[in-house]
Amino acid sequence: MLAPRLATVSTAIAAPPPKLAEPFYVSAPWKALMSAIRRERGDRCQDCGRSGVRIFGDHIVELKDGGAKLDPRNIFLRCGSCHSKKTAVERAKRTAIKYS
Repeated sequence: MLAPRLATVSTAIAAPPPKLAEPFYVSAPWKALMSAIRRERGDRCQDCGRSGVRIFGDHIVELKDGGAKLDPRNIFLRCGSCHSKKTAVERAKRTAIKYS
């Protein structure tokens, strides 16, 4: 039997850099708003009801689409799964409009 002729290549150098939060999401006004919303609504996903997981403050109308940054009526509490689904749907809509 012949030895393999192709070497294994490490993909570690091709890994994407870690995601950094937008400065707005670490600002004092955002943190204060999120604390107030969590006290009012509870620390659970408003879509699926999960608790005990990381909860994100998600803009209903995304900032890229003109949503209000600090309006509590524009913030929905979502778990990571629900946040990712909603973001993917909105991104797909934006892309469809861009290329239509």
